[in-house]
Amino acid sequence: MHVPALKVTETIEVESPSVGCDGGGGRFGHPKVYLDVATRGEAVCPYCSRRYVLAAGAAVGHGH
Repeated sequence: MHVPALKVTETIEVESPSVGCDGGGGRFGHPKVYLDVATRGEAVCPYCSRRYVLAAGAAVGHGH
């Protein structure tokens, strides 16, 4: 089965190991999802295809 690749619409550099994406909210937004950026250094939103990239040198903590 062939699964089409998501088209990345925007790349956003972040310094947080996880981000919440709501597609910009409002009428054209989507339900808020939280994405893990730390594991692979990037994450793509399954709704709007925004790509979040961990900034170079960003400190990734491990909580308590």
